Order: sequence, then structure tokens, then C-alpha cells
Amino acid sequence: MAIEVGTKLEGKVTGITHFGAFVDLSGGVTGLVHISEIADNYVKDVNDHLKIGDMVTVKVINVDKDGKIGLSIKQAVDKPVESTRPPRAPRSDRPSGGRDGDRPSGGFNRDRGGRSFSNKSTFEDKMSRFLKDSEERISSLKKNTEGKRGGRGAKRM
Repeated sequence: MAIEVGTKLEGKVTGITHFGAFVDLSGGVTGLVHISEIADNYVKDVNDHLKIGDMVTVKVINVDKDGKIGLSIKQAVDKPVESTRPPRAPRSDRPSGGRDGDRPSGGFNRDRGGRSFSNKSTFEDKMSRFLKDSEERISSLKKNTEGKRGGRGAKRM
């Protein structure tokens, strides 16, 4: 029987190492279940989950050219379908105004400096506004810190 990626097989644990467990499949073929593929939760020690001689269901996740077979126990278990969240309501059904319910949503917002801007401004407008604000902040920082420098580098009179 040819072993193909994606097939589920029964096997017997024949060896346990710190990095996983070796599982004997049919016909003397052996594959490795890496420690990360043993369970959905964190596995600190393989011996806490598997013992030599245990019969396990595994899924073939890869077959290398040199004959190494990668197996997974956690992918072989059929998980129940998780319930999905209900879809969000369309934007028109939601209350307008953001955090404050009394704020009108007329397409204009206020940034931190109290300046208003349109939601439909172009990238170039936003970029030029950002550069202007940035230059103003840098110049005010420089003005405020020039006179406060002391220590060894200060001018002596």
C-alpha cells in the first residue's frame, strides 16, 4: 500500500523521544509524529500523552524523497465545526457618531489638534498636513530644549 499525503492510518507507537514519537504503520513502514503534532495543547513531555505500544490514528502530513514520513495525531482527529459569529450589521443600521451619540456624522472629523478634515481628502492633502504639523512640533521642541542644556557641554561665561 502506497502512503500518500492526507491519508489517515492506524499505527502502533514503537519509540518515544524528546522531540516526538515513532509510529509503525502497516508493512514495517515507520513515521514520526513530531511533538508539535501530538495534541492541540502544549506538549512538554511526549510520555504524558503516549506510551510505547499505544495504537493511534495518524494522518500523513508529508513524505520526503528520502523516505521519511511526517505524521500528525492532532490533524487526524475530526474536530467539530466551530460556530461562527453572526455577521455584523450593515453600517447604515449602526448608530452614527462614534463614541458620543450626540456627535453628528457629516463626513467631517476632528483630529487631536482640533482641526477639522474631510474623510474624502486626498493622500497628498493628508501628507502635506502631516508634514506641516510635524515641522511645527519639531521646531517647538527645539526652542524649548535649547536653553535647558547644561552640564559639561554648556558655554562658560
